Amino acid sequence: MEYNCSDIVLAQKEFFKTRRTQNSTYRRNSLKKLLKEIKKRENDICDALYADFKKPKFEAVLTETSIVIAELKLTIKKMRSWARPKRVLPALLNFPSKDRIHSEPYGTTLIISPWNYPYQLALAPLIGAVAAGNTVVLKPSELTPNTSKILAEIISEVFEENHVKVVQGGVAISQELLAERWDYIFFTGSVPVGKIIAKAAAPNLTPVTLELGGKNPCIVDLHSDFKLTAKRIVWGKFLNAGQTCIAPDYLIVQAQAKFDFIKALIEEIEAAYGENPQESPDYPRIVNEKNFNRLEALLAGENVLHGGIVDKDDLYMAPTVLDEPAFDSEVMKDEIFGPILPIQVYSTLEDISDIIAKYEKPLALYVFSNDKKFANRMIERHSFGGGAINDTVTHFVNHRLPFGGVGHSGMGAYHGRRSFDVFSHKKSITNKATWLDIPMRYAPYRGKLKVLKSFLKYF
Repeated sequence: MEYNCSDIVLAQKEFFKTRRTQNSTYRRNSLKKLLKEIKKRENDICDALYADFKKPKFEAVLTETSIVIAELKLTIKKMRSWARPKRVLPALLNFPSKDRIHSEPYGTTLIISPWNYPYQLALAPLIGAVAAGNTVVLKPSELTPNTSKILAEIISEVFEENHVKVVQGGVAISQELLAERWDYIFFTGSVPVGKIIAKAAAPNLTPVTLELGGKNPCIVDLHSDFKLTAKRIVWGKFLNAGQTCIAPDYLIVQAQAKFDFIKALIEEIEAAYGENPQESPDYPRIVNEKNFNRLEALLAGENVLHGGIVDKDDLYMAPTVLDEPAFDSEVMKDEIFGPILPIQVYSTLEDISDIIAKYEKPLALYVFSNDKKFANRMIERHSFGGGAINDTVTHFVNHRLPFGGVGHSGMGAYHGRRSFDVFSHKKSITNKATWLDIPMRYAPYRGKLKVLKSFLKYF
């Protein structure tokens, strides 16, 4: 399908001017229709996700459809209170006055979503953008065509075309869209592409949210329950075959614990996926041949403790554990984004800091320990987007927690109320009364400075 991106943006800008999207009833009814449609088509969505990379239905519901449904229910229930002007205490210097904050939609927004969770990471920010009163152009990933097709069908069924529209295509169509002037851009994807998005937004000073990634460390202390720790790491790492931006990227294991922990880790991999994970109905595939080739190349020359089996025809890579790869090796240079788990070791706290300092600030950090002091020290010492103590990935599901990165792992955060806020400009208003006007602030100022300084001592 061919698109004229300039015409699409112009039509959305004109639609926004009608102020229909700023009518709370219109927005709420649109989201109710969306909720009804995605409930009706949940099985179709799961089938599409399986067709794209054999994502098991349990994972599709757990990590995709249920999250979108929960986000919709919360937003439909709360959006009117979120949108209501908020009263704040006025400054005494402005007496008498009343102050409030208005939430104002930015206007025409562009959402570019990734392939790894192609349904959830497309619709979650879209819900916030619609709730806040914006129009939306959604560009889903071309690497998951079946899910993108379902998204386009759902969106066209629910929304007016100039309110929300799906534009499909590859790099060329993304470049055309980025050449247009938007009021807000929301991007989820890799760090290199995030830099391209930021550069494209800069000439017009377009605000952006960038949800990126990084090498997420997972620290395993000697004082942890190895069996439970291994089970939770296996789940978080090999969920979606490791193609998760907040998955543990590598382990930093206390040296004395290494042997026992590796044993527990292998046992939990086999407990989850069997001796041959390729036959497991619960283990997904790599999204395409390009990513498969990239991941296979990372294994070259490494000491494989477990797994390492690949089948290019099936885009299958077994859950794989590597023993202390060199820090200048390819597997330790960038985010892995696949089912490969390197193990590094530490003896001192400085060892941990030295390892983490080799990389940019990650999107997530995890620490497993029954020593609360140690765990809290790890959380406080290192900068990262978000994380967990004695678990992995689960911080993502709490809508009360902001989800986002820091530094190279991203800028801005969303989920729940923050999804509404990220697509809203907060407009500050002071309503000054006219029944009293204190003359102190007006010129001429002669003789007023001493009084002013005496007055300011109380602030």
